[in-house]
Amino acid sequence: MGAEHAPPQFGVRLPRYRTRAGFFDDITASQIKRLNAAWPELVEPVQFAVEDVPPSEPAFWEGRRSLTSRAFPSGRGIPARIVLYRMPLQMHHPDREDLQWAIHDELVLRLAQLYGRRPSQIDPQWDQDE
Repeated sequence: MGAEHAPPQFGVRLPRYRTRAGFFDDITASQIKRLNAAWPELVEPVQFAVEDVPPSEPAFWEGRRSLTSRAFPSGRGIPARIVLYRMPLQMHHPDREDLQWAIHDELVLRLAQLYGRRPSQIDPQWDQDE
């Protein structure tokens, strides 16, 4: 009687917000939504992606390489893209609140880079050195 009504102990999927990757994706989506509310004309044309780690071989035209994010300008019918690298960001920002601000800063920095603006023009509260 008791065993047949017991909840399953294995195979139960954790909600996305309980996994590190899911939490990262949720923060990223929230920050994109926030930036889109302020700057829809800048955010809507851009595709956003999250990858676990950056590629091991940078392209020959890339000077200093970022391990946390990259911006790819549009060209040949391909929209502009911003890619965040989850594992380096999580490793450098283990605290959840700190990670949230790091993701925000990366998105602002890369949007500014794509549009040739200063980060403070995208978000006046952007607190990194320019």
